[in-house]
Amino acid sequence: MAHDPARAYARSGQRIDFHGDVICTKAPKTALDLHTKYHMMDEGDPPLAGEIRRFWTDIGLGFPGVAAFWSAVFVSACVKRSGATRNEFHFSQRHSEFVHTAIQNHIAGAGVFHGVDPFGPNTPDVGDIIQNNRGGNSFDYAHATTHSNYSSHAAIVVEIGQDQLGGYALTVGGNEGDSIRRSVVRRRANGTIRSRSQNNYICLIKNLK
Repeated sequence: MAHDPARAYARSGQRIDFHGDVICTKAPKTALDLHTKYHMMDEGDPPLAGEIRRFWTDIGLGFPGVAAFWSAVFVSACVKRSGATRNEFHFSQRHSEFVHTAIQNHIAGAGVFHGVDPFGPNTPDVGDIIQNNRGGNSFDYAHATTHSNYSSHAAIVVEIGQDQLGGYALTVGGNEGDSIRRSVVRRRANGTIRSRSQNNYICLIKNLK
């Protein structure tokens, strides 16, 4: 069987100091803990449904039910549970909103979450957030810079590694297959994110705290 980094993520690669007190170490640990606890459950199963409710209420929003898209509130709740404040991160039910705010931070040279072009020169690190298109859309970084309301997805980087196919970033995201799942983002030889033909990447949010 071919090596699958989404199945075997506890190997060599960039490791996480789970004893750290900063957001860039706590956010991926929070995401991994939630994945470990719930990845075998569906959003309709009461334990995961209850946790999804807490994702919404943690960031100050009413719970609309598990039928509503909850991937952005998953990311927002993980970042909030890691210690980020509303002044540092735009907690939202839309990925496009917190991405837009992070891009404005980058442009202004302010804040601790900076939205940058996913295709370089910045490389993904553990604790960063990678945003991508969904549903066959083709939004790009330029679009994200000037718009804050469009369909997309994002997930938290929990490992940077290398396998026989090259470099990768392993992410954990919510509402992936109606649960909390891991995905692989391929990297180029220089460490930057590799473009793909379907649902390409839009933005890389660097976690600088």
